[in-house]
Amino acid sequence: MNISYRWLKDYINLDYTPNEVAAFLTQIGLEVGSMEEVETVKGGLKGLVIGEVLACEKHPDSDHLSKTTVNVGTGEILPIVCGASNVAAGQKVVVATVGTTLYDGDNEFKIKKSKIRGEASEGMICAEDEIGLGSSHDGIMVLDPAAVPGTPASKYFNIESDFVLEVDLTPNRIDSASHIGIARDLAAYISQKHEISYHRPSVEAFKVDNRSLEIPVEVKNAEACHRYSGLTISNVVVKESPEWLKNKLKLIGLKPINNIVDVTNFVLFETGQPLHAFDAAEIEGGKVVVRTLDAGSKFVTLDGMEREMHPDDLMICNANSAMCIAGVFGGLHSGVKETTTSVFLESAYFDSVYIRKTARRHTLSTDASFRFERGTDPNGTIYALKRAALLIKEVAGGEISSEIVDIYSNPVADFKVDVTFSGIKRLIGVDLGKERIKSILGALEISIEAEIETGLSLLVPPYRVDVKRECDVIEEILRIYGYNNIELPSQVNSSLQYSVKPNPTKIRNLIAEMLTAQGFNEIWSNSLNKTSYYDNNAVFPIENTVKIFNPLSNDLGSMRQTLLYGGLESIAHNANRKNPDLRLYEFGNCYFFKGSNLKENPILNYREEEHLALFVSGEKEAANWAVPAANSSFFQLKSYAENVLKRMGFQVANLKTDGISNEMISEGISYSVNGKKLVEFGTISGKVLKPFGIENPVYYADFSMDTLFVELKNNKVVFAELPKYPEVRRDLALLLDKNVQFNQLRDLAFRSERKLLQSVDLFDVYEGKGVPEGKKSYAVSYILRDDEKTLNDKQIEKIMQKLVSTYERELGAQLR
Repeated sequence: MNISYRWLKDYINLDYTPNEVAAFLTQIGLEVGSMEEVETVKGGLKGLVIGEVLACEKHPDSDHLSKTTVNVGTGEILPIVCGASNVAAGQKVVVATVGTTLYDGDNEFKIKKSKIRGEASEGMICAEDEIGLGSSHDGIMVLDPAAVPGTPASKYFNIESDFVLEVDLTPNRIDSASHIGIARDLAAYISQKHEISYHRPSVEAFKVDNRSLEIPVEVKNAEACHRYSGLTISNVVVKESPEWLKNKLKLIGLKPINNIVDVTNFVLFETGQPLHAFDAAEIEGGKVVVRTLDAGSKFVTLDGMEREMHPDDLMICNANSAMCIAGVFGGLHSGVKETTTSVFLESAYFDSVYIRKTARRHTLSTDASFRFERGTDPNGTIYALKRAALLIKEVAGGEISSEIVDIYSNPVADFKVDVTFSGIKRLIGVDLGKERIKSILGALEISIEAEIETGLSLLVPPYRVDVKRECDVIEEILRIYGYNNIELPSQVNSSLQYSVKPNPTKIRNLIAEMLTAQGFNEIWSNSLNKTSYYDNNAVFPIENTVKIFNPLSNDLGSMRQTLLYGGLESIAHNANRKNPDLRLYEFGNCYFFKGSNLKENPILNYREEEHLALFVSGEKEAANWAVPAANSSFFQLKSYAENVLKRMGFQVANLKTDGISNEMISEGISYSVNGKKLVEFGTISGKVLKPFGIENPVYYADFSMDTLFVELKNNKVVFAELPKYPEVRRDLALLLDKNVQFNQLRDLAFRSERKLLQSVDLFDVYEGKGVPEGKKSYAVSYILRDDEKTLNDKQIEKIMQKLVSTYERELGAQLR
């Protein structure tokens, strides 16, 4: 947003340079992205002076040129050849002297001594369009006879340079989307250093001149229009705005239109309150109605485009037809024109959600919609209306011809917030003192409803939509006190304790970072699935599906019971585009219908669960000279799943392990804790893959995040120093029955040796030549370590013999 430095000074007595003001604003969170010195007229009329035409005669060699002699106040009389038909002796004119640069849009040219048809010319008598003071080229500018030759044109026309600050507003600071809003914050900050005056322009002069043009208002949609204020002004003269008003708007990048429209734009950028002016003659039936239109209704906007309106688009209408898209864009025929003599002025507070949706639907973004979308001041409509009415009377004449209509059925109250002095000190780290705190709050127009020994009860004005909690108020206090005033402490106190209650967002981020580091990409699939996925599905039966009424398509008929199908759609999409080697993960909610028909509380029929899905398919690594090509495998997925559990502090060896085989997963494993399933993973059945056209095997893991969050409370993280003594690895090759699972080996090992055994891992499984029918060979590694001393060979041999004996006795194992 562009802010004029000189304009700011209308509300606050600034004794600081533009650079200092920019620094102050940045320090209080209103970051100034850039600052530029600008002029209302390009070039600032440098080199242009007031001159007096002493003599004027026809050019001897041209019918349309004149020879003039001009006094430019320097004692030198300049010969100038002029082509304007209205030039005459005795006129006071604007003269561009030799060396002056004139601008024509993006082009520029310099005045030089020349000969025109044989006659010397040492300057140029200018028309208004040639120096940027207007658009007319009918002839030269003829000034007031009292103008003094030699006066710089910049002084005569009061052309001043200004500095425009581009403030990068964050979405929550819409209260500062105006010059008064910026001035208020700036004054609050500076007032902590020394006394400074800040004020809004007075509207005490406002009065109703007559009641000859009362226009009633009816609000039919109070949900979308919380407040609507308006008045009429008659006998106005629509014309070009005075220079001061045009200059204000041009400085911040706005194009002047006419005096009425310019006033509404001026008040918008002064106060932050959008206004709209209607031609009162276009208000058919003499009534304003705030309502929505029927679906499919057509409306022509100010840009000449016919738009089809949505039934939720709020419209400003007369008794018969629509005039304006409320808070977004005006209509083609209802606005102020040159022939307008009476206006109806609107100042409203529209619902931000309605305006945002309407603006997005019609791809419209205006200064008004920008503010309404983020929340304007519901209690500022009347002030802005009075301010605009007084300015219109000043620049366009007329009389205020109605009382102010103000429909405000549900007034928005101040936000009530309680703060404690101890809480302020705890978050800021400095004891500011009660008086300093109250001074800052007062400067921010946050009033104190009650004060007790320990804190304050505050009333926050509703235009501060971002200040509703104690921490928000403390942030405001710190912002104005100054972040740079907080000294860095000599030491930082930190706690290594984990929160008793796990933070789901941090846990998701932790898992996501780990998976990304392992080559996974995150996907977001649609939470709506095809209903056909659940037909004849024993794992996810159709009767548990939450179905959508009036779905947009058959592909979006049900809410998902699993993340599997969305992931398979992504895999198929990638495979069809020659990208079959995939590692994907997704966090998402799944939805279930219990179907118990609870009439007292129907919401209990539904259940929502959070899950994490992993998908692995294609080659593990692309073939290259250093690494041979290798396909993804079940055990690759198993390592990924176990890594997630280990990162969350779970000891996989302590989890209950069960095999899985159903119509979805042809072979797999599940891990449970305390009777609740943490994760299941395995190979997706070819029957499931076939409808998707997926040829490569897909390995899938499904984590219950809800269970994981609950069980994390029971996991204690212990910080320990690195071991001082070395660990020892020993391997065993065991011949076992085919039905013996690895987890049985692992459990027996830890029961046999609890003190020194650190881990048990399976690194090879073999069936085939040399292995009897019905048998298999497991190659298992064991890590041993004593935290108090180095293990000797005798101790190690004793432990390994004990393990072998246990396996032989319990499982019938043979050592190979």
